[in-house]
Amino acid sequence: MATVSVLNMEGNEVGTMELNDAIFGVEVNEHLVHRAVVQQLANNRQGTQSAKTRSEVRGGGRKPWRQKGTGHARQGSIRAPQWKGGGVVFAPKPRDYSFKMNKKEKRAALKSALTSRVQEEKFIVLDELALDEIKTKKFVQIMKNLNVEKALVVLADGDINVVKSAANIPAVKTALTNSINVYDILKYNTVVTTKAAVAVIEEVYA
Repeated sequence: MATVSVLNMEGNEVGTMELNDAIFGVEVNEHLVHRAVVQQLANNRQGTQSAKTRSEVRGGGRKPWRQKGTGHARQGSIRAPQWKGGGVVFAPKPRDYSFKMNKKEKRAALKSALTSRVQEEKFIVLDELALDEIKTKKFVQIMKNLNVEKALVVLADGDINVVKSAANIPAVKTALTNSINVYDILKYNTVVTTKAAVAVIEEVYA
C-alpha cells in the first residue's frame, strides 16, 4: 500500500496514512482517462448552434438573370452559398454530442486519475479541514501553508464555511467525495483532501 504524510492546516506533518491500492495504486489506463475527459466535455456541450442553409434563407426565389447572353456566370438564386447573404454550406444544426461509458470504465478512469496524483506526489491529505467562520483570507493562508496554488479540495461533507471560503478563489474548487470526476482531478494539478474524505472514497469505490 502507498503511504502518504498527513498534514495539519499549518502544513506540518502530524502522521502518515496508508492508501488502498485498489483505488490509489492501480495501473494507470491513459486511454480510459482520455475517454472519460472527452465524454465529460462532450456531455457538457449544449449543441444548440444553428445556421441556415440556402433553402432556409429568406428570398432568392427568382433567378437573378437569364441563363445565357449576359456575360455573367450562370446563377440560380441570390441565396446560394457564394452570394453575400446566402445560405451556409453544410450549416451546423442542433445535435446531441453526448456519448456513454460503462460504469466499470468510468470507475477505472477515476482510479487511474487518483493513482496518477499519488504517484506524482500531488495528493495531499489533511487531518482535518475546518474553519470557524467564512473567511477567504484564511483559506488562502491554508493553501500557502500547503504550498499549493491550483487545487481540487475534496470534502467528506459540505462544510459551508470551507466551501464558501474557497468559492472566490479562481484556482480552487471544492467537491464532495460523491461528485469527484476525472476532468477536475486532471485540471487542478493537486488534490487536497482529508482523512475522512479518503475513508469515504475507499468505502465507495473499493
